[in-house]
Amino acid sequence: MTDLRFDNAFVRELPADPDTRNAPRQVAGAAFSWVDPTPVAAPRLRAVSPEVADMLGIDPSGEEVARVLAGNATWPGMTGYAMAYGGHQFGHWAGQLGDGRAIGLGEVLTRHHGRQEIQLKGAGRTPYSRGADGRAVLRSSIREFLCSEAMHYLGVPTSRALSLVSTGESVVRDVLYDGHPAPEPGAIVCRVAPSFLRFGSFELPSARNDVALLRRLVDFTVATHFPHLDALPPAERDGAFFGEVCERTARLMAHWMRVGFVHGVMNTDNMSILGLTIDYGPYGWLDDFDPEWTPNTTDRQQRRYRFGHQPGVGLWNLQRLAQALAPLFVDHAPLQAGLDRYVEVFEATDLTFWSAKLGLSQARDDDALLIDDLRGLLAAGGVDMTLFFRELPRLAICAPRLETFDGAFYEAPRRAAVEEGFAGWLARYARRVRDDDAGDREREALMHAANPRFVLRNYLAQQAIDRAEQGDDTGVHELLDTLRRPYDEQPGREHLAGRRPDWARDRVGCSMLSCSS
Repeated sequence: MTDLRFDNAFVRELPADPDTRNAPRQVAGAAFSWVDPTPVAAPRLRAVSPEVADMLGIDPSGEEVARVLAGNATWPGMTGYAMAYGGHQFGHWAGQLGDGRAIGLGEVLTRHHGRQEIQLKGAGRTPYSRGADGRAVLRSSIREFLCSEAMHYLGVPTSRALSLVSTGESVVRDVLYDGHPAPEPGAIVCRVAPSFLRFGSFELPSARNDVALLRRLVDFTVATHFPHLDALPPAERDGAFFGEVCERTARLMAHWMRVGFVHGVMNTDNMSILGLTIDYGPYGWLDDFDPEWTPNTTDRQQRRYRFGHQPGVGLWNLQRLAQALAPLFVDHAPLQAGLDRYVEVFEATDLTFWSAKLGLSQARDDDALLIDDLRGLLAAGGVDMTLFFRELPRLAICAPRLETFDGAFYEAPRRAAVEEGFAGWLARYARRVRDDDAGDREREALMHAANPRFVLRNYLAQQAIDRAEQGDDTGVHELLDTLRRPYDEQPGREHLAGRRPDWARDRVGCSMLSCSS
């Protein structure tokens, strides 16, 4: 049984595409198009997040659940639609994009978590499908399902994942875009967020000079998702809205950098207006700390979306959003103020997060140099980010030794090259710790709360995918359960916290991924 209270404000209050044909086309003057999921041959529920099911009021044990979450059936109140939006992709305006693979089912009013929009990814073609067939494959669906929940439990703002359903159908994909397409098992992820509105939702009407639709979108977004701003005078409200989007985005970027997450495709159509991590495509997690690393094969040459560049891309994307919103402003000063606020909030939040990673109870301005020097050493030494910070509480402050971190180095020559530099840094760090007000136990607790033991390393996800493609879902379930408690030691699961094995260094799915899903 389910207990869902639908209140589909997005489709009720914003203009719909009057053309109800499910055929690719340009859609003007509308925020969405009506479209229903395309039924699949043999839906089977492979995994479910019990916490998300409970949040929504869904009993995942019901026989009908798999059919609904595959798009083969509906519950009362559901209505199918695909959002219209545009975006800048890899720095260039791409025009209309839209939900080409995702279909919304409506917005549920939950008891404790407010409004939550339910969406099926991989549920069939929409008017915004561009060449692909609207379906998704099992490998990418597993990755999105697991990472959505992993990020939530790490404390990173994110969309959630309710379920993973296999379709019983094959989907042809060219994984590396190298001219070798092949059939893969299909799947659908049900993802959940307060809203899937994104920067590109506002860029598209602005690029078309449809100021009336732009105005309606902003009014709806503020009233529905930023209600604390709605009582402000219109001129102040719009500036406050943009400023808060900037702040949320700044904090999101700081969170990504804190845990070593690389989104991989930070196009403006993949940037949430609510400051959430959305659209998990070719993402990756740092093993060895490399600011230049990107998991996206499409970005292999330019490396626009590399780990260390993510905060800068966040600002660039906000500048595109500011340009899109500019027709609503007589004075553009509030837009510039929002962009300035992004820089301020990111720098302050990043310093706070990394100070906590170091176990410092109070961040000081001069800690920024200590942190930057550490980042340089981690990069030069090829040090495993997660393992280094998890070992840091074990460091003897009275006599700090690099041997504490032997298990975090991947290559002996690179370790030798940074040994002297690390010796100096560890001495500086020990002095800073002695100056801090925190005691040993407080410092250790702070570090364990800031530095995860478990993250969704690429090779772990790929191992679970390999097993699932053979019909064995136990790897997915084990990872999901482990990643729900990423900061706990979890004895018996040490094999899920280890350094990347050598075989995974260059394997597809473990090092580089494509946008193919």
